[in-house]
Amino acid sequence: MKVLPTIRLRAIEPEDLDLLYQIENDSSLWDVGTTNVPYSRYTLHDYIATSADDIYADRQVRLVIDNEAGQTVGIVDLVRFEPQHQRAEAGIVIQKSCRCQGYATAALSELRAYALRILHLHQLYAVVKSNNAAALHVFQNVGFTEQNVLKEWLFDGRKYHDAHLLQSFL
Repeated sequence: MKVLPTIRLRAIEPEDLDLLYQIENDSSLWDVGTTNVPYSRYTLHDYIATSADDIYADRQVRLVIDNEAGQTVGIVDLVRFEPQHQRAEAGIVIQKSCRCQGYATAALSELRAYALRILHLHQLYAVVKSNNAAALHVFQNVGFTEQNVLKEWLFDGRKYHDAHLLQSFL
């Protein structure tokens, strides 16, 4: 088994504005999420400044992934938090230069542990585009199981794509 890199999940800081701006405005990621418009630096700065970093207040939590050298390699988040049902949707973006190095697996493993130990969630889920074999593999590798295929669930501006609904009970 491959040894995972050491990572640290931390709160978003004002210094992360450029990273957040880059990720949120990467149109190649828009068809896998719910965002399909660019965000201004002002809007993202305001998000960082006003976020309570409390999943109960914000209904989401975004964490920066730093490697052992302290370099930022991506962002992982829990969104669509439903306190009544104790579940949230997990998402992750690893910077292109850092992909295929085990960071996604390490970060999702840490996110699952955080969701269980600190947030006391019952389950996480993810919606992954069917042709994203790497993401499907990573989520399954950390304990998510496929529950269903959602037909024509994601739209990329030209055509609809199927997506896999993955679930992890904590």
